[in-house]
Amino acid sequence: MEWNYYNTFITIAPDCPTIMGIIPPDKKTGKTKHSIEYELVSQAPYHYTQEELLYEVYIRHKNISQEELAERGDEIRADFFSKPKACMRASALPKKFGWGIHFNEEGKMALIPVDSPEYQRFIDGACGPVKLVPAMRSKKSS
Repeated sequence: MEWNYYNTFITIAPDCPTIMGIIPPDKKTGKTKHSIEYELVSQAPYHYTQEELLYEVYIRHKNISQEELAERGDEIRADFFSKPKACMRASALPKKFGWGIHFNEEGKMALIPVDSPEYQRFIDGACGPVKLVPAMRSKKSS
């Protein structure tokens, strides 16, 4: 099954509450999934595909040790991908925190803040043949 986007830009959700890219806060109890997503992609633009990111976030969020990955990595990965996953359109980054997500021709992603000139260039079609896909709404439209 294919989990990745190519030459695609996920725009912020129509009901995104912010007009700028905001760094997701951690909880007192530790990092949230969206703060891990932000940390990984912002520190390594165009390094992760969606599939790689989803798996890496899962490992970090569940605190799976390197030892356990060395012993059972194939089993953990197979189990993770055996269940349906929400794609980055459902991530809080474009839904709530104001981050567009660009996937290049290799399926690697970068975060683009909604308040940046680069975000507007994607919207205007000035960044080449890129498919625009909106993030999912947080609330059902009435």
